[in-house]
Amino acid sequence: MACHITGNYDVNRNTTLPDDDFSLVQDWVNALIDLQLQGIVFHNNFSESTCAAHQNAFVSFVRVDYDPQFNPNVFRYLVYRDFLRAHAQEIESLFVTDVSDVVALNNPFVQPLFLAHPEALFCGDEPKRLHDPWMREHATHLRGKIADYAVYEAEFAESTLLNCGIIGGNIAVMQELVENLAFIHETHNRDNQTAYTGDMGAFNYVARTAFQGRLLHGAPVNTVFKSYEQNRRDCWFRHK
Repeated sequence: MACHITGNYDVNRNTTLPDDDFSLVQDWVNALIDLQLQGIVFHNNFSESTCAAHQNAFVSFVRVDYDPQFNPNVFRYLVYRDFLRAHAQEIESLFVTDVSDVVALNNPFVQPLFLAHPEALFCGDEPKRLHDPWMREHATHLRGKIADYAVYEAEFAESTLLNCGIIGGNIAVMQELVENLAFIHETHNRDNQTAYTGDMGAFNYVARTAFQGRLLHGAPVNTVFKSYEQNRRDCWFRHK
């Protein structure tokens, strides 16, 4: 699953995305078709004709009402929470990913590592540590809101920086994660006035405090972040 929200300033791209530009999600969609995986794109501004033209046996489009008090990076977890509350019984396992810079390279659900670890949270990562200058700035708002956030930062300062652009696992794991993230964003991130979205901060906090010991990240889950390894095919997902 993925979200594509437009009409709001994108702080990561320093622009406002156009409403009906399907090229932004084309690679994501094509990869699922090639792998014959089921996917959903939640969106707020694709036209009916665009959805009709690209809907197929594998990928569907679900329109959502975007709440602009939340940054799109944060709002997606509220969308996922509501969808999973209604449809969890129909889902065995899932991944939620970024839609414009992540593509599936292999079916993750048939991989021996995935099948051997039903308790695990699988996610992307970066060749950085949590105690990274950008990450410290990113977490400024949540640090002032969550009582033990600074303690968690100190404890896991030298741990690998996890990336929420790729997150997956079985339905029980994913529903637990999404409920936790949605709660943080609704409770603590609604009034975030900083230049940072808080999605990476919330994800690393929840992953390290609630899922530590059952985290699996890096190869073969994801390629090296921002290395643009276009010819690499051994991982489940490529992230830039």
